[in-house]
Amino acid sequence: MARVEHDLTAEQWQALVAAWEGCAYCGSATGALQKDCVLPISRGGRYTSANVVPACGSCNASKGNLEVTTWLRRTGRDERAFLLRQAEVAAAVAAATAASVVTG
Repeated sequence: MARVEHDLTAEQWQALVAAWEGCAYCGSATGALQKDCVLPISRGGRYTSANVVPACGSCNASKGNLEVTTWLRRTGRDERAFLLRQAEVAAAVAAATAASVVTG
């Protein structure tokens, strides 16, 4: 893991949490949210705003190191809806971060 570049900032994490308004997988807004890599680090993922989503402890533990699409199918969740929302949120966070760098 030390050889992999991780560039998720605290500001980006807070923006992801705010945009998702709860667990990215089940929508739960109760309890602490954890950083979950859509593409797990063990499979080449990184902690970046495009690869991290907030997850409740239950979803994060259930997903483990599975790729998100595999896990979504296994649990009967709407894969397409998740992937579209994840792309929208990642793009919005990236744009907001870029704007704060320019104006900051």
